[in-house]
Amino acid sequence: MDRKKKGLLDFRRMKEEKERLTWLTAYDYPTARFEEQAGIDMILVGDSMGNVVYGYPSGTLPVTMDMCIVHCQAVRRGAPNTFVMGDMPFGSYQTTPDDAVRNAVRFVKESEVDAVKLEGGRRVAPMIRAIVDAGMVLCGHIGLTPQSTGQFGGYKAQGRTAESAIELIKDARAVRDAGAALLLLEAVTPEVGEFITKDLDIPVYSIGAGPLCDGQLLIVSDVLGIWEAFKPKFVRRYAEVADISVKALTEYVNDVRAGRFPEDIHCYKMIEGEAARLEQLAKDLR
Repeated sequence: MDRKKKGLLDFRRMKEEKERLTWLTAYDYPTARFEEQAGIDMILVGDSMGNVVYGYPSGTLPVTMDMCIVHCQAVRRGAPNTFVMGDMPFGSYQTTPDDAVRNAVRFVKESEVDAVKLEGGRRVAPMIRAIVDAGMVLCGHIGLTPQSTGQFGGYKAQGRTAESAIELIKDARAVRDAGAALLLLEAVTPEVGEFITKDLDIPVYSIGAGPLCDGQLLIVSDVLGIWEAFKPKFVRRYAEVADISVKALTEYVNDVRAGRFPEDIHCYKMIEGEAARLEQLAKDLR
């Protein structure tokens, strides 16, 4: 499907007109194709691949720049007409602004992403400013930030008290002031999501931050029912692909063992008369 790719001007217009943006993760070429055909506005190649693609016990932390770039390249090929964002993995921006810029440049040059995303509020403002000043589009990410769950004591909702909500608001403003073009809020209360969305002039998107943000993001593996290990409160499953897949694969195993597959229709045919010639040639071999 050929369509016009949306960009920052479209996202800002959508915020002004209260048109909700649709956003999903993707990690491979086929999924990116499906999402573009479905009309998704934006795709995130998330470091959540550590969970849902690689099955790391420690989640996102082992994911590297090289891994992210390979997956971004596949997604870009699958969705050439969709805004694609690369997730900067743990260790790629926490050290110095120079390192942050260097790794963001790798994303843009090697995988042609339209933007990069990184986690954190006030503490990463210098990194955000450096990346933006280098000419790249950046999305901030505050609230529950998976790369820092150890500091939160696990995957816990944020902004549930007035004091913690104020801290999130300060982080949101700092990210905006540092030059971020977009902001993602994860696992925060709807009240906080609504306040920050109204407070900022940049688009603010939700992954578990309530219905009143400027758009919604979900992990595609959650949406399709592929990821079975854990279902966050904010997820709605639109399919149960894991159940369908296991059923289909079990039928395949049973058919092979019972001799029901392959059937004649699955087999190639020799050219007429060649079977008899083969039998004669085989006799000569003996």
